[in-house]
Amino acid sequence: MRRTTVMAGALCGAFVLMSACSLEPPRPTAQSASEASTAQYKAVAIAEQMVGKPYRYGGNTPQGFDCSGLVYYSYSRAGYPISRDSRSQIAQATPIDRRDLRRGDLVFFNIGRGTTHIGIYTGNGQFIHAPSSGKRVSYAAMSDKYWRERFVRAGRLK
Repeated sequence: MRRTTVMAGALCGAFVLMSACSLEPPRPTAQSASEASTAQYKAVAIAEQMVGKPYRYGGNTPQGFDCSGLVYYSYSRAGYPISRDSRSQIAQATPIDRRDLRRGDLVFFNIGRGTTHIGIYTGNGQFIHAPSSGKRVSYAAMSDKYWRERFVRAGRLK
């Protein structure tokens, strides 16, 4: 009898451990406006450190970035949970008027099919982004004709 109880207890314990491992990790909770603002400033500072890093399709490390990878890397390092791809990032950002842009807001552009390009607004009419193959992470002006014509919307992470 004792052996059966010990065996059942061990099996039960193993089951609990196995099922706990299969659970998803806890999701980050929503941040307050001031925490989000702080994360935005940190994300900009991190993105600015990446200026000059090469473009790499699908990249999200200093070895190479694509546009959404740069946003993901910068915000993740700043402690703000954000999706990896641009479609999810645009859905995650609350739309704001272009005139209300603040440092750390996201700017979205239509290059080709739909909203396919994203950058981080740095202030003074500038944004930082990973442009395209063969180029490097750099600043661009919102007023530049190319970007002005392709601008879709701005968004703020909350």
